[in-house]
Amino acid sequence: MALWNRLKESAQTMQAQLEERRNELRGGAFRDASMAVCALVAAADGTVEPAERRRVSYLIANNEVLRNFPADELRSLFEDRLDAIAADRERGRADALQEIAKVRRKPLEARAVVQIGILIAGADGRFDLAERAVVREVCQALDLPPHEFDL
Repeated sequence: MALWNRLKESAQTMQAQLEERRNELRGGAFRDASMAVCALVAAADGTVEPAERRRVSYLIANNEVLRNFPADELRSLFEDRLDAIAADRERGRADALQEIAKVRRKPLEARAVVQIGILIAGADGRFDLAERAVVREVCQALDLPPHEFDL
């Protein structure tokens, strides 16, 4: 119970931080990296059930920060990235990480991408080991220390 409360509190803090900087998070590289992290998190356990796709699509469409972008555009980017991972897991993951790395030199966007990944991962009330590993890998791609995000 304590872990869940800490996760929930952390997610609320992250969402508030993102909302404060919302107007600064409008670039195409941020949009693409955000959808790549969402796809990586959704596919973290090796499979993506239709219900999980719908849940993540819903979360993307209703995230206040991501509302800077058209919902249909985000959904399409997310679905395309998931399809690429499903078609060839290793190449799809590598391509997603490469897309994410494009915001490496933009600290605000890089941290926001990690935070979005954590928010998506924890939205179901769990932040399992596979999801944590994916977010740590994203931190490495962005040259960010995982401990900054309690990973």
